[in-house]
Amino acid sequence: MPAADLTTAPDPTPDPTTLGELRNGGHVHKPVKVELRDNLLARLAAGEATFPGILGFDDTVLPEVERALLAGHDLVLLGERGQGKTRLVRTFVGLLDAWTPVVAGCEINDHPYAPVCVRCARLVAAQGDETPVAWKHRSERYGEKLATPDTSVGDLIGDVDPIKVVKAKEGRTLGDPETIHYGLVPRTNRGIFSVNELPDLAERIQVALLNVLEERDIQVRGYTLRLPLDLLVVASANPEDYTNRGRIITPLKDRFGAEVRTHYPLRLEDELSVIRQEAVLDWPGTPVQVPDHLMEVIARFTRLVRDSPQVDQRSGVSARFAVAATETVAASAVRRAAVTGEPVAVARVCDLPSVVPASRGKVEFEAAEEGRELEVLAHLLRKATADTFRARLGGLDLSGLQGRFAQGATVETGDLVPAVDLLKGLGPVPGLAALLTRLGVEQESPGLAAAALEFALEGLHLNRRLAKDSVSGRTVYGG
Repeated sequence: MPAADLTTAPDPTPDPTTLGELRNGGHVHKPVKVELRDNLLARLAAGEATFPGILGFDDTVLPEVERALLAGHDLVLLGERGQGKTRLVRTFVGLLDAWTPVVAGCEINDHPYAPVCVRCARLVAAQGDETPVAWKHRSERYGEKLATPDTSVGDLIGDVDPIKVVKAKEGRTLGDPETIHYGLVPRTNRGIFSVNELPDLAERIQVALLNVLEERDIQVRGYTLRLPLDLLVVASANPEDYTNRGRIITPLKDRFGAEVRTHYPLRLEDELSVIRQEAVLDWPGTPVQVPDHLMEVIARFTRLVRDSPQVDQRSGVSARFAVAATETVAASAVRRAAVTGEPVAVARVCDLPSVVPASRGKVEFEAAEEGRELEVLAHLLRKATADTFRARLGGLDLSGLQGRFAQGATVETGDLVPAVDLLKGLGPVPGLAALLTRLGVEQESPGLAAAALEFALEGLHLNRRLAKDSVSGRTVYGG
């Protein structure tokens, strides 16, 4: 998460170490949802980003989430894979106070003013103002569970711990509440608990969450036990109209105060912002550059795949598709640099075809397209390149470049052809400066010049203004 300052601990731990010192310091106990509401309102009033690092949701999803948190509602996020649901939920942590006090050694983070477990209630009653206090950073107040069919009630809520019974010096019985091993939900008390892919949780296990969401307590086997939990519960799920893996039971759905639908980036600019934020292009020891026009090709390619009738629209095409494609293109450029000795790896159009086989497994196709997956992806990639060419270079005079091939001349390129060889094959190109300016290249280098010229050559070919022949990884323009 880019906003690392929300989860790290730059400020020193607060001073109070006992209940008495905490009271004398004027500390005020606030429930988690009040804490979230107060900090969210403060950010809104200050004009600060409420959920840093979340892109493309500003006018759609985020206002709904903000209203849900201000209302104190537990919420469920519904959306196809790769829409940033989990990323969004994890940013909620940044709305918690930086530090919060807990009874030292408590398994469920009891507040010293209002202990709820038997152990802490006895400790506060016995030691009073001398009760030891510890501090938890907000990064420790978030719990997450990926729902799987083998998840048990014990995992979420808790179960009897025979070891505690055996080791107890007081001769505890199975009916003693202190023999419980708490599950993930109570261990996230006074924090945020997230369940990812909630429909995958068996229906009988979902029932165990009913009391957590409504009565705010838990039940463990036959214990007479009531723990008034203080937490925000957030769940994520794929829309039920297509998932075959399960459903959210109606009583549980009814207990969530808000349902928020997520979506893929609506604008090309948002798709590009996600790529720039998420793609890992920092290669140790090997500088690598992916020019903006190639990132735009990948962003358009992703959107075309997402909208293609040959692709199963119910499964969606994740934002990770574009991120992985960008990293694959960068890897192709690094491979070329390693083989040819180029000092800086710069991605070019010749690196784009590597995306097609690498991305096939990230897309679900309609049954009628079986065996044609690579053909469909390659066609959409060519269309994305042509669309980007028209958007970036439409109206630009490329007659100087095209004139290099007027007498049947050719130039060879490919994923192992270094930039200097491509430039040498083309020779001086009239209008190169205008081409680089259109593509936003500010500091000219052989790699960036070659990337711009190769993009222009491919665009001319796709618009049927230049011949092209590809054989065994080598591409020849002209002739």
